Amino acid sequence: MREIVLDTETTGFEPEQGDRIVEIGAVELFNHVPTGKTYHQYINPERSMPQEAFAVHGLGDDFLRDKPVFRDIADELLTFIGTAKLVIHNAAFDVKFLNAELRWVNKPPLPADCAIDTLDIARRRFPGSPASLDALCRRFSIDNAARTLHGALLDSEILAEVYLELIGGKQPDFGLSAGGSPRNAAAAETAWRPKPRPTPLPSRLSDKEKAAHAAFVEKLGDEALWLKT
Repeated sequence: MREIVLDTETTGFEPEQGDRIVEIGAVELFNHVPTGKTYHQYINPERSMPQEAFAVHGLGDDFLRDKPVFRDIADELLTFIGTAKLVIHNAAFDVKFLNAELRWVNKPPLPADCAIDTLDIARRRFPGSPASLDALCRRFSIDNAARTLHGALLDSEILAEVYLELIGGKQPDFGLSAGGSPRNAAAAETAWRPKPRPTPLPSRLSDKEKAAHAAFVEKLGDEALWLKT
C-alpha cells in the first residue's frame, strides 16, 4: 500500500481570495514504511507575500521570485502522487489549495476521498487534547527541534512519524520492508529522521541590523561571548 504524506505552505487561507501555494513537500510510504523518496518544490505564487504568512514560513518575495510557477510543476507533482492516498494534517486546507491550483491550470481535481486527515485521527484518539503537529510531537517524543519555521518538506517528514504513531507505532507491518523482507528496526530508526530544509533560507537580518549588532559586540570588549569561537 503506497501513501504520500504531504504538506503545503501558502500565502494565506483562501485560494478564492487570491492566496496561492508557495511550497509543497511530500514523503512516500509503502506499507507504512518510509521509502526514502520525497518530493519538494518551492513555487512562485505570482503575487506578493503578506507579512503574516512570511512570519509563519519565512518564504519572501525575493526568495520565491525565480522559482517555477505551479503550472510548470503540476504534472511532476501529480506523477509523484499517482494513485496513492494522501496523508495530511488538516487535509481540507491543503486539498482546497491543491484543487484550486489544479483547476487554474486546467488539471482534474483530486478526488473528495483522496486524503487521510491526521488532525481528525488525533482529535478522535485524544479528545480535548491539543492536536497540532507540535503537540503531537511532544506526545510521541518525536524530535522537532529543527522546526523553527514551518517548512513543507520538514513538516511532512515529521508528520510521517506522527502518522505512524497515530495508527499504532513505527512498525505496523511487523518489520517488513517495502519488498517484503525482514527490516532491521534499529537501522530504520537511524536511517530516516526529519532533516533541515534542503535549501537554507537566506538571512532575515538586514545590513543595518548586522551593523548594529557588530557595534554592540564591540562595546562589550574582548570577552564578549560572540568573539569566542
